Order: sequence, then structure tokens, then C-alpha cells
Amino acid sequence: MPLITVGVNHKTAPVSIREKVSFAPEKMVDALQSIVSGGGATEAVIVSTCNRTELYCAVDDDIQEAQIIRWLSDYHHISHEELSKFCYAHREDESVRHIMRVAAGLDSLILGEPQILGQVKSAYAVSQEGQCIGGELQGLFQQTFSVAKRVRTDTAIGENPVSIAFAAVSLAQRIFADVKNSTALLIGAGQTIELVARHLKEAGIKRIIVANRTLERAQVLADELGAEAILLGEITDHLYLADITISSTASQLPIIGKGMVQRASSQRRRKPMLLVDIAVPRDIEPEVQDVEDAYLYTVDDLHSVIEENVKARQDAAQAAELIIEQGISDYKRKQESRKVSDLIVSYRAQAETIKQSELERALKSLEAGQSPEQVVNKLAHGLMNKLIHNPTQFLRQSGAEGDQQALDVASDILGITDIKESK
Repeated sequence: MPLITVGVNHKTAPVSIREKVSFAPEKMVDALQSIVSGGGATEAVIVSTCNRTELYCAVDDDIQEAQIIRWLSDYHHISHEELSKFCYAHREDESVRHIMRVAAGLDSLILGEPQILGQVKSAYAVSQEGQCIGGELQGLFQQTFSVAKRVRTDTAIGENPVSIAFAAVSLAQRIFADVKNSTALLIGAGQTIELVARHLKEAGIKRIIVANRTLERAQVLADELGAEAILLGEITDHLYLADITISSTASQLPIIGKGMVQRASSQRRRKPMLLVDIAVPRDIEPEVQDVEDAYLYTVDDLHSVIEENVKARQDAAQAAELIIEQGISDYKRKQESRKVSDLIVSYRAQAETIKQSELERALKSLEAGQSPEQVVNKLAHGLMNKLIHNPTQFLRQSGAEGDQQALDVASDILGITDIKESK
């Protein structure tokens, strides 16, 4: 049963297109059942994130990629011609390779980002919930999860931060060995600070204080993270509490000066302070770096770290690609093995049917009074004729066609050696 992948992502389609073909979580099961019942797929998994919408489908032999794209455009009421310009499609090995690269973070906007694996696992679970997945995609996705896990454990694809927010938190974790016992002061409440806050929360930090020009915005973020909210004017009274201060505002003038840090450092009895300024223009005066026990890093410092880390991830990605190619080979071997197993099961079921038929006939003959010897002879004769009927027909046809290779294979299957030995 062929595998087809159809989709759009951040590389092929602008957000104006991606948002048109995204699937709301509450509609996902409905969409899966729609494509399986009438969209051309026999099994389906839909991965829908802000950066991609992809349909992974097991289909019958006569189904083509264009039919799946047609279903996607019809479902979202978007022009098929318009959508086709932005879609990509993969089949069989390329489809397998694509899902493995996606799950491993090799096809992401940020190389090696870990969130996509969880999103793919969630999509798989939703398909299971909707009963839209069977043996074909189950085997594919289980192998995919195994390969993605190996990429994570055997390479450094996710070890080096490549976003400003993540780099800032990673810096804090290097300076403070036990960040869980630290207090962080976050200045600003925009997207970057929100990401910083979430990374800190994931790291298990003890306490977060959010300072913003408007208390209401700071309180929204603080409520989401179990943090405290203060106004920018209150920073002076709270700076000494912060082991880690990370600032990202749109202020045109510095918010934290050298004198403020000196006073905070004195109150902290010279305990080290990490200050990370990721704002442009800067929120923290450059002279702060002259304060003893205060360690100031700017956005430029983080960019240099990120550039090194991107290179490290690219090197790791090369190793990950090799793991994926091995994963594809393993998957194909498992599929072939499954086909052989299915063939054996079918062959044994056929033989069992013949056996039962002949056995029932023999029992009826015994009930009718025929001698056991006569019944056994008929049973053996009937079994032999029925079991050798199809092989005999195959041998006759192959002989008539002069197909020596088929005759040699049949000899091996049937265990006939005297013919080969007599050649």
C-alpha cells in the first residue's frame, strides 16, 4: 500500500496560505475521517502547526498525490490551482524520509528544535483516537519516533541554543550551576521575554519577577507562569533580589544604570549577578560591566554564541541524516518482513481450510460405515491432490513458457533436489 505525503510549510508557502489550510484541534478528527472516508486515503495522520500543514496517507495503488491535494483544497474551500503552487508531495521512500526529517527537527524553521517531535506524536495520537490509522502508518510512525529519539540521543542537534531567548537562559544555566534555586528579574513583557520566562520555567527556576511599563501586561504574563508582577519604577527595590536579570524593552534610554547595580551588588554582599541585555537600543548601561561581581552580556554576545551553535547544529544534522537513512532501510526491511509474514499466514490459512474440508469428508465417510483403512487412503489422496494442485499448475505453465528461472525457484520452494542434481 503506497505512502503519500502532501503539505505546505514555511519554506514553500507564506503565512497567508498556511493559515488557510491549518486544522483547528477540535476539527482534526472530523478532517481525518473525511479524508479516509472519501478523500482517497485508507489511513491518515495530519500534522498542523504554525509552520506546516502535512497529510501523511496510506493509499490504494491507483491514488495519486493530486487527489490528496484536491481533498485539502476542497476541505478548506481554497482554489486547487492556488494551493497546488505552494504544495509539495512525496511518495514511498521520499515520504518516509520526509516524516523522519520532520520529526527529528531537520526540516524546522529553527534547525533541531525539539517541539516538533511532540507535535507529530500528538497528531499520531489524534489519528488513533479517530480510528484513522492502521498497520501501514503505525509501522511508519513507530519507526519515525525511534529514529527521532536516536537523533536526539546520538547527536548534538538540540544541545546548542539557536534563539536569543534560549541562549540567554542557557547562559544563566552555565553561570549558576543550580538555577532552580535562583531568582530571575525579567524586564519587559513582549514575545522575547515571554519565551525567556517559559525557558526559565522549564529549567525549574525558583522565582520569577516580571517588570513592565504597564502593570496589567506584566500581570498577564506573571499569572501564566506563577510569577510576580511589578512596574519599571520598582526595579530599584527588587534588583538586589535577582541572581539573573534579563531585559528586552523598547525603551530609548537605559533602564538600569551602573549606580543601581552597584547598590544592588552591595545589598547582595557581592553574590554574583548575571545581567543579559537583549534590547536594541540597550536597556542596561555598558558601564555596568565595570561593577565587581556583575556579569553583563549584550545581544551581540548572544549572537556570536548563536552563530557558533548554528554551525554545531549543522554538523550534527549531517550525522542525523545518516541515522535517518539507516532508519529508512530498517523500516523497509520491517515492511518486507511483514509482507512475508502476511503471506505465510495466508498460506497456512489456505492449507488449514483444505485440511478441515478433507477431515470433515473423512468423518462423514466413517459415520457412513466405510472401513477406516479406506477412509484414511481417501483422506491422504484428497489432501495430496489439493495441496499439489496449484504448484502443479504453476510448473506446467512455467514449463510451457520455457521459464527455467521460475522452474528453479519452484524446485527450491518444493524441496525437489533430484532434478537439479541430474542436470
